[in-house]
Amino acid sequence: MGHSSLICLSLCLLFLFNGCFAQIEQVGSQRRERRQERQGRQRFQNDCQLQNLDALEPQHRIQSEAGTTEFWDQNEEQLQCAGVAVVRHNIQQRGLLLPSFNNAPQLIYVVQGRAIHGAAVPGCPETYQSSQSQSHQSQSYRGDQRGQQSGDQHQKVRQVREGDVIALPQGVAHWIYNNGQSQLVLVSLVDIGNRENQLDQNFRKFFLAGNPQEEVVSGGQSQSESESRGRSQRQRGERRGGQSNSLFGGFDEQFLADAFNIDQRLAKQLQSENDRRGIIVRVKEDLEILRPQSQQGEEREREESEEEEEEERRRRRGGSEEERRRRSEEERRRRSEEERRRGREGRDNGLEETFCTMRLKHNIADPRRADTYNPRGGRINTLNSHNLPILNYLQLSAEHGVLYKNAIRAPHWNINAHSIMYVTRGNARVQIVDHSGQQIFNDQVKEGQLVVVPQNYAVIKRASNEGFEWIAFKTNGNAMTNQLAGRVSTLRALPEEVLMNSFRISRDEARRVKFNREEATVFSPSSRSHQERPL
Repeated sequence: MGHSSLICLSLCLLFLFNGCFAQIEQVGSQRRERRQERQGRQRFQNDCQLQNLDALEPQHRIQSEAGTTEFWDQNEEQLQCAGVAVVRHNIQQRGLLLPSFNNAPQLIYVVQGRAIHGAAVPGCPETYQSSQSQSHQSQSYRGDQRGQQSGDQHQKVRQVREGDVIALPQGVAHWIYNNGQSQLVLVSLVDIGNRENQLDQNFRKFFLAGNPQEEVVSGGQSQSESESRGRSQRQRGERRGGQSNSLFGGFDEQFLADAFNIDQRLAKQLQSENDRRGIIVRVKEDLEILRPQSQQGEEREREESEEEEEEERRRRRGGSEEERRRRSEEERRRRSEEERRRGREGRDNGLEETFCTMRLKHNIADPRRADTYNPRGGRINTLNSHNLPILNYLQLSAEHGVLYKNAIRAPHWNINAHSIMYVTRGNARVQIVDHSGQQIFNDQVKEGQLVVVPQNYAVIKRASNEGFEWIAFKTNGNAMTNQLAGRVSTLRALPEEVLMNSFRISRDEARRVKFNREEATVFSPSSRSHQERPL
């Protein structure tokens, strides 16, 4: 009897220990997954030993049938420091940017015009469908297969306009069609330093259609690099005669025919060997695709709704400074508690569950959405993972700014990101200072130019008489800044005694340094600024 009881007790302890070990292993596995996820969001560490910065302009211009594509030189030190590549597309009316994808996440800013944008997200359904009566009769290449499909179906398309930012993950194919009445201008930043890019830190563009120029698929590399790449290619093996630079161009015709269940003639057409139109082609007649007929009315209703929501947010932001700080602190505590709760419950997979329905665009130039506004100075809009959640996955964000005549953007530094500033209108004087107090940039920047502000480097901008407008792409999903001057600055947060002893100034001077500028982020021009030497 005693022997049986001992055996039962041993078995119970064995099961208990196994259950505990399994639970410990599960918790450990969840922690490893979260740690790997955080590590996966880290960036490649690049060499940022910059002695001097320049305002950059595109170095490579490629002509297509219905537009041009311009690349900034990837060999520029400041672009390599930030780990990014930048492209600008100028698309004519009825111009179609052929479907393609990149090896890294990207943000596209619509500088001018309006267009239809489509993205083919892997694993997501074709939610736009038409019946046979709503579309042209579809025909297969065989008579006995005729009418298998009752109409067209594809994934969601979006109308984009000036000021929109489009966010795209790596490897997601997309296309853009200019259905507006003017030229469409797009500036695209590709974050090749992102850990999601597991090839190398070279920009690579993969086209599904057409016969893109060699310089396009290689991300606008210089001629010497193209020649070096060509020598390596000859060492690996010669390309087939007439082969196009699209993905389909590299497969055998028979493989394509079998994969799509089509004949070889149509498979050969997919390869686009004799296509000389480039990557932006002209659509002979207006592109007919499925989209809601009442889209314009829906957009107006959405804009009105957004305006009401913005008005409500402004009302809530009202009240004393003390109340705003209290609400801000409560919001931070609430988010922190949610993050801790998600950590206890296991890996948060909300992104995967809603990936197909997530918004890919947001208008960052709308004055009604301004985060900072000074009626005499200008405004700043920010875009991050809080108002466009997919940016938390891409680990990118953006800032749009408008400075009025002679206004100043407060001197500041970016705490956790590089900032790639593209000038959309006007011009300004910009100064950038490095960690050793050396002024590595002091020049006018104008429309179409690009300047990289490395992480933690201090920068100040003053608009000219024409005003100044810019878009800044940032390499963090929630990029943060810290100011040197103004109502929310670091110096204002320091005690007077610290300022007095640090700068060897009087108490009265310390107070002037702290309190003479009551504006927050955008400073209006003062009479003193016109009398003194400009920046």
